[in-house]
Amino acid sequence: MRLYAYYRSSTSYRVRIALNIKGLHYDIVPVDLRTGEQRGAAFRAINPFGGVPVLEVDGRRYMQSMAIIDWLEERYPDPPLLPPGPEERYHARELALGIATELHAPLNLRVQHYLKNELGQNQAAIDRWYRHWLAQTLGPVEQRLAALGAGDFLFDTPGLFETVLIPQLYNARRFACDLDPWPRMRRIEAACLALPVFAMAHPDRQPDSPQEAMP
Repeated sequence: MRLYAYYRSSTSYRVRIALNIKGLHYDIVPVDLRTGEQRGAAFRAINPFGGVPVLEVDGRRYMQSMAIIDWLEERYPDPPLLPPGPEERYHARELALGIATELHAPLNLRVQHYLKNELGQNQAAIDRWYRHWLAQTLGPVEQRLAALGAGDFLFDTPGLFETVLIPQLYNARRFACDLDPWPRMRRIEAACLALPVFAMAHPDRQPDSPQEAMP
């Protein structure tokens, strides 16, 4: 398996977590989003969407992070990312897709570049944009976690929801978002980051991370 990824990409991060939970070995192929490598002809020949991640398995390429995670769940069902019951599976998807669909589009790097380069917004304004839309979704997610009685994880073990949540909280901290109003998410984050499968997926542990290159 080869994973075309960028260390700080939340979509790459979530697929790394899913692969680690499944116990699958993969090699990272770094794609530098800062230089626009993903938009070049060479990478678009790999992924016409022009983004990461791309998972390559036995000569086949799989794109779009949530579709990749669904494929992994079907192809490698043990250990599962989804709980056994239909209601619990619904809630895992509800919260994971709430984050993935409502936040990735307005907050991704392409949008930030457009705000800066085409609309002339400074970094402070972009940071406000980021924090605004983050709160619009994570606030309701926190409410749903309370209603569902979530503890260290949404259910008994980390799965689909946690694979999506943890990268989003990582990015939230990068933009100095105040996470104090969301104690349940912070509790889940702490429990997940204590596990090796999450720790190994962390951006600082990736081969293209500046932190990884430090002595």
